[in-house]
Amino acid sequence: MTWQPQNLPADHPPVKTGKVGVLVVNLGTPEAPEPGPVKRYLAEFLSDRRVVEIPPIAWQPILRGIILNTRPKKSAHAYSQVWTEEGSPLAVITRQQAEAMQARLGEGVTVDWAMRYGNPSIPDRMQALMDKGCERILLAPLYPQYSGATTATVVDKAADKLRTMRWQAALRTLPPYHDDPAYIDALEADLTRQLDALDFAPEVLLLSFHGMPERTLHLGDPYHCHCMKTSRLLQERLAGRDLRIRTTFQSRFGRAKWLEPATDTVIGEEGAKGTKRMAIAAPGFSADCLETLEELAIQGRDQFIEEGGEQFAALSCLNASDAGLAMLETLLRRELSGWI
Repeated sequence: MTWQPQNLPADHPPVKTGKVGVLVVNLGTPEAPEPGPVKRYLAEFLSDRRVVEIPPIAWQPILRGIILNTRPKKSAHAYSQVWTEEGSPLAVITRQQAEAMQARLGEGVTVDWAMRYGNPSIPDRMQALMDKGCERILLAPLYPQYSGATTATVVDKAADKLRTMRWQAALRTLPPYHDDPAYIDALEADLTRQLDALDFAPEVLLLSFHGMPERTLHLGDPYHCHCMKTSRLLQERLAGRDLRIRTTFQSRFGRAKWLEPATDTVIGEEGAKGTKRMAIAAPGFSADCLETLEELAIQGRDQFIEEGGEQFAALSCLNASDAGLAMLETLLRRELSGWI
């Protein structure tokens, strides 16, 4: 719908209005697997006060003086191991998810995608949706389990953009879906498919979630509880398999105490006690990224084999699988109720 103001010159620009938008958001990625872009990405990510809750006066000298001068080269190498011809796996998959949702939701909704850190940015894509006439926008952070360091930062960034806008869109936010039946159904279906396709029978399945500092739990962040509930519900669904399932947390950073048990520690324990066949899944990630493709699939495999393991499989995230897209459509349609 295009609204043309009355009693104005014929060359007055038309105003687009009356449409509904969906903005699918994931964490972020550097623009290239090179030290420069990685440094810019890490500077933005690690300067977010919800991500690193150390007072800036103490943290910024460490970040600028040490971390950003040492970590980008190492991280760039890691990114180079998983980079594709289309670019960053996380960006490619998030775009695929958005394109699939556009096809499924139809012309009544405009679907776009953004990264919380890096590009395409949340403010730019919100403005693009407004420019297309979207007065109502569903903000969809693709984090099944809520954390102040993930979901909340997406809302923060959207609010920063709204603060600069004279004409604001009405905004809804997709809530966490850690225990939603549609999500658990999708995990069960997709993991069952992948496990059945393996050429070996794993003795143990690790459910690896991204780690957080333990203090966030004591400060009231529900993330740990959400992860444990997802794991419990999924274990109930997979109970018929001859498979031990363990819940772990990966990607520790810095010296603070993090949620435990740590994924790398458990991999070492399993290998040391004689486990020969292992599979690992990352149900807290909506799309494969550096943490799943490099940290789990490459580093995890190498560690397991070094510890005496023989067969290892890193299972894919839901990504743009049939089960994952059906789940996402269900969640989005629910939150769009009354708008479409």
